[in-house]
Formats: sequence, structure tokens, C-alpha cells
Amino acid sequence: MPRVYATPQQLAAWTGKPAPPDAERLLARASEDLDDALIRAVYLTDDAGMPTDPDIVAAFRDAVCAQVEYQLATGDDGTGAAGRWDAVSIGPVSLSGRKEGPQTPGEVDLAPRAVRALTRAGLLPGVIW
Repeated sequence: MPRVYATPQQLAAWTGKPAPPDAERLLARASEDLDDALIRAVYLTDDAGMPTDPDIVAAFRDAVCAQVEYQLATGDDGTGAAGRWDAVSIGPVSLSGRKEGPQTPGEVDLAPRAVRALTRAGLLPGVIW
């Protein structure tokens, strides 16, 4: 079962707005983003792979909420596709102005606020602002 690091209620508290109808799916995708970004991070976990240190738990929660907030603000639906183009049309196909995103296949487009939460918790020590 995939790990999800925040609830719709926590997302609503983070954004100050009601959670969107598909909040659980967005939170699950954002949690996967964190797992990918933190593939080499070291922290204590329980048997289910969830962090156990309260500060790390809070950082994961905040980072996941920040990631969803970022995706909603950029028009992304959690797939990563919306943030790639300035404009997209379906018929007859028209794509315009490719935006910068992750530079390598394994790189994750993390929200700046998510990066800051993870950096403060010591999970992304190599990131320099």
C-alpha cells in the first residue's frame, strides 16, 4: 500500500481552503513525489515505512501539502503534464512554449515550499538556496 503523508483535512488547513474533491489522489501523488525526491534520505521509519520522528513527520506533511498546493496553482492534476506547456490544444493539435521542468527522467519537480520544509528537517542537505 502506498504511503500518504498528509490528509485532506491537513491540506485544507495548509491552504486555508476546502480540500478539492480529488484531494486523496493528489496527496497520494504528491507523497510519491516526496518518496522519489528522498530516495537517498536517511530517517527512522516504522514497519510500514512511515517516518517516526515527529519533526520528520511534520516536514513530510508540510512538504506534501506544499506540493499539492503548488500543483493546483500551476494547473497540474498530479500527472506532471500541465506544467510542461504554456498552452495546449487538442484538435487540431497545438503545443506552445515548453516550460522548464525536471532535467532528468528521475528528477522530481518539487514545490519550492516543499523543498524548504524538507531542507529544514535535514532531509535535503545538498540543496543550496
